[in-house]
Amino acid sequence: MDGPNNVSLFHGDATLGLPEYKVVSVFLVLLVCTVGVVGNAMVVLVVMTSRDMHTPTNCYLVSLALADLIVLLAAGLPNVSDSLAGHWIYGHAGCLGITYFQYLGINVSSCSILAFTVERYIAICHPMRAQTVCTVARAKRIITGIWGVTSLYCLLWFFLVDLNVRDNQRLECGYKVSRSLYLPIYLLDFTIFFIAPLLGTLVLYGFIGKILFQSPLAQEAWQKERQPRGPAEGAPGSRSKSSMPSRKQATRMLAVVVLLFAVLWTPYRTLVLLNSFLAQPFLDPWVLLFCRTCIYTNSAINPVIYSLMSRKFRAAFLKLCWCRAAGPQRRGAGVPTGNYSAARETSRGAEQMQRGSDEVSGLTAAGSLHGQQEPHEPHFSVL
Repeated sequence: MDGPNNVSLFHGDATLGLPEYKVVSVFLVLLVCTVGVVGNAMVVLVVMTSRDMHTPTNCYLVSLALADLIVLLAAGLPNVSDSLAGHWIYGHAGCLGITYFQYLGINVSSCSILAFTVERYIAICHPMRAQTVCTVARAKRIITGIWGVTSLYCLLWFFLVDLNVRDNQRLECGYKVSRSLYLPIYLLDFTIFFIAPLLGTLVLYGFIGKILFQSPLAQEAWQKERQPRGPAEGAPGSRSKSSMPSRKQATRMLAVVVLLFAVLWTPYRTLVLLNSFLAQPFLDPWVLLFCRTCIYTNSAINPVIYSLMSRKFRAAFLKLCWCRAAGPQRRGAGVPTGNYSAARETSRGAEQMQRGSDEVSGLTAAGSLHGQQEPHEPHFSVL
């Protein structure tokens, strides 16, 4: 939310009176925001409603999804109304509140990305320590701390923005501080919430890649060295032989999220940084639209990445969509869901009891033929 000497996430002065710009910008922003809101809401729902999705990494992804939702609602949708109306329509309170939530979502996004990168580093490079450090409870405490500290930091924007009246008597939400004071504030925000997280993730992914993508012999030695000593092979609690491929898959997905964050935020961050030093700021409307669309796309694309690169997320998304679609059909058929589930469980239990009785009868008959009962392995049914 920059003043007339810089670029805003909402609008630029040069965009007024361009109907083709208004049509293209409204269409693009609405499309990206709709996809982003639906996708991030689905991420939050599938993680919160599926017990097998309750992992430390997914907790950080929920935090990232909530932050992206805030960015789309606080920056993308006001961009649409501003383009249609041609001026600020939310008043003084809206100017303060929307600015606050806009920067809150942006800063929490970068912190959440750094947090799940640290979690991945500990899980990959220090797996024995991760058993006690990388827990869901600890992830929730870290996320609470991120949101709490960032919320306090973003209170600064309540004292930096205000409604301004332009030469054509048009209201605009922008800075009320001078350009010389804005520059150190922006540089501080740019360093803490963009440069530092990206450098940190770059270093950590370097260590992660060294472990995950080393030679097959080194990977086998890595797994044997970190194999728990207590449980027997194949028993509950032992490390699966497929842990390395699954870890690679999850790490690739998160690395793509970090890469897209860096690529899609760089145009806007670079333009604002340049305009902070240039005597005549660069405010071409189509360049501004490109920069803003990149930001909104970054907040909307993560659920698409999860669906494409994670079979678990893809299955959870499909299950959520199927349940939503099947719900009205069940209600229309007049079959109560609870009674149907109870009847199905009762039928399944009766079948299992019958199979168990048949197995016991067969074992007893075999024991009588041989004069003793043969030992057998316990039966595990996959539901």
